[in-house]
Amino acid sequence: MRRELSPLEKITALSGVTVMIVATAVVAHTSADKDAGHNATASHGAYQADRGTEGHTRVPDKSIGVVSKLKMAGAVDDRIADVGVHKSTAYLAAGGRQTCESTGVHVVDIADLTAPREVAFIPAKQGSFPGEGVQALTISTPAFSGDILVTNNERCKQPGGFGGMNIYGVSNPAAPEVLTQGFGDDTSNNRTQSVHQTHSVFAWQEGSKAYAVMVDNEESADVDIVDITDPRRPVLVTEYDLAKQTPEILQPNADLNEVFLHDVIVKEINARQVMLASYWDGGYVQLDVTGVPTTPVYLSDSDFPNPDSQGTVNNLFLPDGRTAVPAEGNAHQAEFTRDNRFVIGADEDFSPFGTVARNVSDDAELLLTSGSGTKQLEPGEGITGQARFGGRACNTDAAVPAGNGTQIAVVERGVCTFTEKVANIEKAGGYLGAVIFNRTGAEGCNSSLPVSVTSGIPTFGVAPRQQGLAMFDVDYDDPACIAGRGSQRAGIEVGAVGDTLTFGAYFDGWGYVRLLDATTMQQVDTYAIAEAHDIAFADDRRDLSVHEVATSHQRDDLAFLSYYAGGLRAITVGPDGIEEVGAFLDEGGNDFWGVEVFTGSDGKEYVAASDRDFGLYIFQYGGGRGG
Repeated sequence: MRRELSPLEKITALSGVTVMIVATAVVAHTSADKDAGHNATASHGAYQADRGTEGHTRVPDKSIGVVSKLKMAGAVDDRIADVGVHKSTAYLAAGGRQTCESTGVHVVDIADLTAPREVAFIPAKQGSFPGEGVQALTISTPAFSGDILVTNNERCKQPGGFGGMNIYGVSNPAAPEVLTQGFGDDTSNNRTQSVHQTHSVFAWQEGSKAYAVMVDNEESADVDIVDITDPRRPVLVTEYDLAKQTPEILQPNADLNEVFLHDVIVKEINARQVMLASYWDGGYVQLDVTGVPTTPVYLSDSDFPNPDSQGTVNNLFLPDGRTAVPAEGNAHQAEFTRDNRFVIGADEDFSPFGTVARNVSDDAELLLTSGSGTKQLEPGEGITGQARFGGRACNTDAAVPAGNGTQIAVVERGVCTFTEKVANIEKAGGYLGAVIFNRTGAEGCNSSLPVSVTSGIPTFGVAPRQQGLAMFDVDYDDPACIAGRGSQRAGIEVGAVGDTLTFGAYFDGWGYVRLLDATTMQQVDTYAIAEAHDIAFADDRRDLSVHEVATSHQRDDLAFLSYYAGGLRAITVGPDGIEEVGAFLDEGGNDFWGVEVFTGSDGKEYVAASDRDFGLYIFQYGGGRGG
């Protein structure tokens, strides 16, 4: 009987060489790329419209009840981002990466939980939008007493738009007051154009002072702490590069080299201000920031078990019949449980496929992965072709030359978005796929990072610059690269042909949840929805990764997960691990991004969730068991 080839053997047969598995990198939903060019991944909107709940193994159950829901004005696919709740008001970010129109914050009165109503809209500056940083709180300092709302700024137009953070007075939520807009890390005093974009922001009060921490998208010193004691006159106090200043966080697995801050909270624990930083491939990191020290005081951090925990316990579609995948990293967002005994971390992963990538001519592994929002290779499918250099491939550059139908376009990172680059490659025609390699400058060079890109051809990146140059036999000078300013060209003639490259894929599942002991930061358990490890759900019509976690304010063991197209999930946690105890998926599907636990005026606990395509949902958990 003829033996069926394994996925790896099929790829090998296509390329004629031995190939190696590269650990899957993941795209943070809006900010893994620290260029202006990061684009959100495609949503599951078509899945909502076309498939409804067909095929899902979890359905609405009595343990999670819908109290109410409200469609936001102007809601379209992918527009609604984070949600925050304070007192009797919910705040929902209106993102703009897709259209860059009508961005800002929806203000919703939820005093009557059964009948929420929008009472105001806070517009963002033209060309800017908020995403994951929407938080309201009360502060009382010598300079200000009342409720404030802090939001982040990312840009959706270049040039134009603000970076940094915004602070609004919301003591009267129906009449928000601008206190600060566009404040952040700025080295050129041109705030409108040069303040670094921020992916998230979190504020807290310590004694008579108030602070905020921003996630800086544009440099390795990406933990920016701001004194907001006077929210009209914020002051940048300090900034941390945790990979450099606390090398303890670096993982023993050399493939986990995408080390940057994605999300952060600060909580008072035992009279200390403890920062919990989600540092992507660096893990979940605890720091003592009491009094905001000029250097971070390291407490502990998590490691990612290798092989990957979920890849080991599930029978995934892997090369050579393997049952494990390399550790993937992806520390996206986390919270402490109410009693501070555990940390629950959400590892976001939009790519359910691992990437097999080699430079055949040099017999070298390539450190890059498949982008999200792009055409994905199916397990067992491969492409092999000769590299052809397309320059930087921006609209302002020379046109990308046409390929011959068997080639793979290779371009440099920088200046314009990844989507713009690949659109110009597709316009030229004749390419099987596209590869992006890193630019010069301290935040580029020999680091690799994931790409989120909308394209109709398989797209891979971002490869270390040395590997990109090697495809065309060009020498690499690391000190000179690091000293660069991000705009130096590779010195390769546009249209030049180079080495033979080969790519393949294997199914390894979507992002999932980790339970960590908060004292040791050792992993206790993991959890993923069933669909996330079913290859039938691996197409691009639905995102089946976890996004955020919110822990109960009234129970030590209860938490809620926003799981994009997987709906809202309720879990309990303890020394024995994680158990799913509730699931909600609305008729027609959901795309939940943000989740926030709050206490109503009746003293009962409720959950607010933001659906990216719709708006606000308010739930009450009833304590039953999920189906």
